[in-house]
Amino acid sequence: MSSIPIPPLISIAPALIMLVFTVFVLQRFLVRRKLSFLFWAIGLAMFGAGSFAEAYLAMAWNEWAFFIWYFCGAVLNAAWIGHGTVYLLFRKKWVHTITAVLILCSLGALVLMLQVMPRLDAAQFTTARPISEQYRTIMPAIDDGGLIRLTTPFFNVYGLVTLVGGALWSAYLFRRKRVLPNRVVANVLIAAGALSVAFTSTLTRFGHGSLLYLGELVAATLMFAGFLTAARPENQAKAAHPARART
Repeated sequence: MSSIPIPPLISIAPALIMLVFTVFVLQRFLVRRKLSFLFWAIGLAMFGAGSFAEAYLAMAWNEWAFFIWYFCGAVLNAAWIGHGTVYLLFRKKWVHTITAVLILCSLGALVLMLQVMPRLDAAQFTTARPISEQYRTIMPAIDDGGLIRLTTPFFNVYGLVTLVGGALWSAYLFRRKRVLPNRVVANVLIAAGALSVAFTSTLTRFGHGSLLYLGELVAATLMFAGFLTAARPENQAKAAHPARART
C-alpha cells in the first residue's frame, strides 16, 4: 500500500508543541512539587523526543533516532503520562508501589531495547515510507530476539486506561458537582487527544502509517489545549486570592 506524502511541517509540529508543553508542565512541577507534574513532564518529553526522531527518520536513517522513536515514542511515553494522572487522582501509598513497578519495567524494557539494537536491519529502511510502516521489517521478530516488541501493549494499555479513564472520570466529577466547567472541557480535550493518537497508532498495523503524524499533531494540540484550559481558572483564583494560593 502506497504511503501519503507528509508535509515537513506536519511531521515536526507535534514535537515542537510537545517541547513547549513539557516546559509548561515542568515549570508547574518546580513550583508545586507534585509528582503528577513530574511524570507528565517526563512522559511528554518522551512523546516529543519520539516525534523529533520520527521526523528525522522521514529524511534519513540513524539507529539512535530509531532507538528514541521506538523506546520513547512507541513503548514508554503513554505509560509515564498516564501514571502522572494516577498520582493526581489517588493519594495512596499503593501508588508508590506502582511507581516502583513502572520504573523497574521501564529499565527492563531498556535492557531489551539495547539488546535488539545491534540486530536492526538498516538495509530494510527507506525514506519512501513512514517508519511506523516499516519498523517490523527493520527489527528482528519476537521469536528471533525482538522481545522488546512484547512490552509495547502492556505500557500502552496502562497509559491509555489511566490517561483517558482518569480524564473522563475527572470530567464527570466536575460536571456532576457543577463546578469549574473549564475543567470539564479540559479533561475532555485531554481524553480526545490521547484517543486520537491511540486510534491512528492502531491504523499503522493496517498499513496506514502516514496517518500517525496527523494523530500525533491532533493529540499534541488537544492535550496542550486541555492543560492550558485546566490551568486558566486556577491562575485566576490565585490572582484574586493570594493567601488561598499558598495553601
